[in-house]
Amino acid sequence: MSVSTIVLLTLLAMLVFWAVGAYNRLVRLRNIIANAFGQIDVQLKRRYDLIPNLVEVAKKYLQHESSTLEAVIAARNQARSASDAVRSRPARAEGIVALAAAEQALSGSLTHLFAVAEAYPDLKADQTLRELSEELTSTENKVGFSRQAYNDAVLDYNNAQGQFPALLIARLFGFAPSAMLQATESAAERQTLRVQM
Repeated sequence: MSVSTIVLLTLLAMLVFWAVGAYNRLVRLRNIIANAFGQIDVQLKRRYDLIPNLVEVAKKYLQHESSTLEAVIAARNQARSASDAVRSRPARAEGIVALAAAEQALSGSLTHLFAVAEAYPDLKADQTLRELSEELTSTENKVGFSRQAYNDAVLDYNNAQGQFPALLIARLFGFAPSAMLQATESAAERQTLRVQM
């Protein structure tokens, strides 16, 4: 074998090792996103499980506010469906955007429910509602922490798949950018869900 053939084979082997390493890094980062979403999913499931109980307690007092209660349940079901859709492919930007929109709608309907509840002193005094509200607030905080971890994982992945020369491997094997879970846009929607009992 000639020296030029050896050099060429060495360069080719280095290129293959680099490509395999870049591919494996992208797969690992995508799996970290899936794990981070799994942490969010656990908290969202807890949140979705608390909401029907909250609505049941409120039903006793808010008989004339059935549309508010129905809106909360509808928003919860839509958010749960969006979460289920993301679970299988948490790195897909489209699913994350749909989940964020559904979560915004759910937060808005819950905020409205608690605003309506302010007008009912008996409801505000209900111990079960207070406990559920505290659990919901705690779960909201955990979702926030999990969302931060998810966004950090997405940032690492998007940086890795968007930088040259790994960008070549990302495009070749279909590693598309992922979307972060963003906060809502309006100042009213940015307010934290507050329960005052």
